[in-house]
Amino acid sequence: MSGTVLEAHNLNTFYGKSHILHGVSLEVREGEIVTLLGRNGAGKSTTLRSLVGLTQAREGEVKIFGKTTTDWQPYRIAALGVGFVPEGRRIFPYLTVEENMKVPIDRPGPWDIPRIYQLFPRLAERKNNKGRQLSGGEQEMLAIARALLLNPKLIILDEPSQGLAPLIVQEVFRVVTSARKEGISVLLVEQNVRAACEIADRCYVLDDGKVVHTGSAPEFAKDEERVRSLAGVSSEKWD
Repeated sequence: MSGTVLEAHNLNTFYGKSHILHGVSLEVREGEIVTLLGRNGAGKSTTLRSLVGLTQAREGEVKIFGKTTTDWQPYRIAALGVGFVPEGRRIFPYLTVEENMKVPIDRPGPWDIPRIYQLFPRLAERKNNKGRQLSGGEQEMLAIARALLLNPKLIILDEPSQGLAPLIVQEVFRVVTSARKEGISVLLVEQNVRAACEIADRCYVLDDGKVVHTGSAPEFAKDEERVRSLAGVSSEKWD
């Protein structure tokens, strides 16, 4: 982990007059999985939106691969090699699985549709089905597949396990771990603390739009009292 792929310094983000993020700073290094934890409404999704240009911070700075991207539009950030899997998946309901996968811009690299079908055989079976005909787990697989097809150097995921059965959660997190083995850095927002901390190197905890803890993810998961007090969610076994 020789370099830093993502840096955020002192982000202050507003929705109208509502001040959501209060001086949020974080970083993701090469080859690292970092998880961002916290209660509902703590500012996790807003942080991700500020990082990828969907909701620009009013104050602060974002750097991705050494470039200052604070005021960039999302398409420019994606073109740098940043894959984003939003909360709620946001696939195209009236396009087929394969048509959904042809939407991302082409970037050179190892990930193409045949390789996605090897990673997610279920998508190969459903390739002619419309997005709206897929289960929640299949939709999440498709959302991750679209991000991988960018051949990203950094992938950002917002609540990938939300609403999924435990076996599908295991599959999703297996893919996240596999991405890291391919040299992709990962920033993961997740309510499932145990699942996130089992695969992450480091964690940040947000509370009311502020970073209140940062450190080793495995060590954080061992402290059940702190997990409950800071993240507001359980770290019970997820398998």
